Amino acid sequence: MRVAPPLLKRRFRALRSVRARILLSMLAVAAVGMIVAGGTAYVIQRERTLFQIDDRLASAVDESAFIARDAQPATLDDALYAIVQGLRPGTDEATFAIIGDRTAIVPGGGGELHPEQDPGFVARVLAETAGGQVVRGTAAADESSVRYVAIPVTVEGDGDGTGIFVVAVDLNARLLPVNEAFRTFAIVAAMALAVLGLVGWSVAGRLLSPIRKLRETAARITATDVSERIVVVGSDDVSELTVTVNRMLDRLDSALTGQRQLLDDIGHELKTPITIVRGHLELMRASDEADVVATRLLAIDELDRMSGLVRDISDLATVLRTLRMQREPTDIGILTESVRAKARALSSAHEWTSPRIAHVTVSIDPERLTQALLQLAANAVVHGTATGTIEICSEVRADRLLFTVRDDGPGVDPQLADAIFERFHRGSDSSGSEGRGASGSGLGLAIVLAIAEAHGGTAALQSGQALGATFVIDIPITTPPLVQGDRT
Repeated sequence: MRVAPPLLKRRFRALRSVRARILLSMLAVAAVGMIVAGGTAYVIQRERTLFQIDDRLASAVDESAFIARDAQPATLDDALYAIVQGLRPGTDEATFAIIGDRTAIVPGGGGELHPEQDPGFVARVLAETAGGQVVRGTAAADESSVRYVAIPVTVEGDGDGTGIFVVAVDLNARLLPVNEAFRTFAIVAAMALAVLGLVGWSVAGRLLSPIRKLRETAARITATDVSERIVVVGSDDVSELTVTVNRMLDRLDSALTGQRQLLDDIGHELKTPITIVRGHLELMRASDEADVVATRLLAIDELDRMSGLVRDISDLATVLRTLRMQREPTDIGILTESVRAKARALSSAHEWTSPRIAHVTVSIDPERLTQALLQLAANAVVHGTATGTIEICSEVRADRLLFTVRDDGPGVDPQLADAIFERFHRGSDSSGSEGRGASGSGLGLAIVLAIAEAHGGTAALQSGQALGATFVIDIPITTPPLVQGDRT
């Protein structure tokens, strides 16, 4: 099997490229347009020239009859002589008279056309006018193509019979300007197509350069490095495509960065309990029953903590994977009361209240928002006071739907308002300055934020230290809510 040389392969690829196809399509359309325009102009001009020739031959018939009547010839020779002398040919014309079967009268001077010297043409004229009628036609004569008219002439009282007066026009000479003009047009059109091809190749290359850079950038991108971006030049459709691809790369970079960070965080979080369990197992005295029991309880506790961590990671991954929430029209009042009822199972020592409930119907994902609100309620139970009041509220402000969960615990340092929603972030021990417990995996609030962002909103901490913690889920209302009345 023969293998095409690399140069030939590159040429084939160039011909199959979008740039080449665009250029060939453009040249094909331009060529068809030029051919149609030039061909139409040529046909019209040629037909106009032929019409002028026929008009000249028709006027020759009328003029010959007028000359013959005006001359009042006595013989056929006199009549033909008068007509030949009266109708002088132009440079691309010829006139002559035939008497009997031979050319009898030829005017002096004239042009280069001499059909009377062609026996075949003379014989054709004699044959066509044998019936005594005027004949018009086209024939080859004297190495040229001629358009002619043959006019029978008779004189009463002359026994010589019928003579024939012939006027011939050189078609090649008359059509020469038309043919030359079309030939010039063809040359100019070919040059124009060549220039158009060169300019089009350059312009197409410039217009498609973002796509070429996009391909080159995509070829350089790897799973470990998606930081490269394409320079945006211009504001056309191709430039908008570049902007879109850059945004896609931003999202991909962010996703990969988050994935790597998540793996790093998981490794860090699992390292501590594994180290604790391993250390206690290495130091455990197998002969000491109390030490074995204590080590066993510690190992089970650490394994439970790792199990909870894995469960929270799975929940977070599920939320992050579900980019499109399962939205449905939801009665916010019923949802709020349902969450409060479910939250009572988290702690019977707390008083659960809802001083503000929005009775509207909004398109949301009720399952995910229930999950987020219960997570905030669980945080309030764990990090708030042992007994106290926890509020779960909902309200509409302008075009925003707000859910709030408030406890009367020690609160959170305002400087940690953003960091507290990061993965694996925990507050310090309750005796520390932050005033919130350090238990849990540190993924709960990250899940809450992910659910809020999936709805197009956000989650935030609004209260300060020692004032209790108030967490807010703020969601935009994309469609006008169905108001059922507000109850406070």
